[in-house]
Amino acid sequence: MMKAIGTVTLLAIQAMQASAFSGVPSFHSAVGVHSSAARSASQAPLFASTPDDADANDALSRRDATFKIATTTAAMAGVTSFSSPSNANAEEEGGGKLLEFTVNNLDGEEGKTGSFVVRTRPDWAPIGAERFEALAEASFFDGCRAFRVLPGFIVQFGINGDPNVQAKWRSQSLRDDPVKVTNSRGTLVFATAGPNTRTTQLFINLADRNSFLDKQGFSPMGEVVSGMDVVERFYSGYGEGAPSGKGPNQGLIQAKGNSYLESAYPKLSYFSKVSFK
Repeated sequence: MMKAIGTVTLLAIQAMQASAFSGVPSFHSAVGVHSSAARSASQAPLFASTPDDADANDALSRRDATFKIATTTAAMAGVTSFSSPSNANAEEEGGGKLLEFTVNNLDGEEGKTGSFVVRTRPDWAPIGAERFEALAEASFFDGCRAFRVLPGFIVQFGINGDPNVQAKWRSQSLRDDPVKVTNSRGTLVFATAGPNTRTTQLFINLADRNSFLDKQGFSPMGEVVSGMDVVERFYSGYGEGAPSGKGPNQGLIQAKGNSYLESAYPKLSYFSKVSFK
């Protein structure tokens, strides 16, 4: 067993050394994420960008790549584990509120609609759950596009289609919630640009193997309680975001909003309505 762990550690160190000189171009993806779903889950970071952070992208990507390798290695060695979410007593134990997301452009086709329901879990992450509910009460998500969809990994959304609305929230960063449950399939989580930087961007985990995100501080604050089949039909044809891939550039979404997405990425699935149940 010690020999096996030693081998894993050695490989991790070698990979960390390589990543330090890799010149990774973007925080969106440490390396290519489309060779397989498994590689997507272990290699694509979940940072949220702003229009003025382009100079920090390379540093973030290298730091994230190195950190992910180290933490994934630790997880393989069985250092720490987090509890798994359970829907059985969610309402009784976790409280929270139910929100229904009505989705258009499923499979990238206008007119194809569906819905899924999320329950906030303030018992897992009270700060994050409160912000998510506040955003929904302000109709923030109405019209928002799911701009980053990586099958077998995550669906990311939460940049408002109106740059003026987005700008009002961008400066309202949240303190981090400690991670109480693992990043399993169906959990809803805020994306970050580092410690204590959560604002409006979120992602839904599409796989149970995303537990490597736990050690990076991504704290689930809600869960999809129905309609995961709808979530998995969000259009993914544009792939990873720019500049690593051909998908939407987060900085341009922040600056230009839906006018940019509707003209350049018309097939993106989007929320036509988000309402409390």
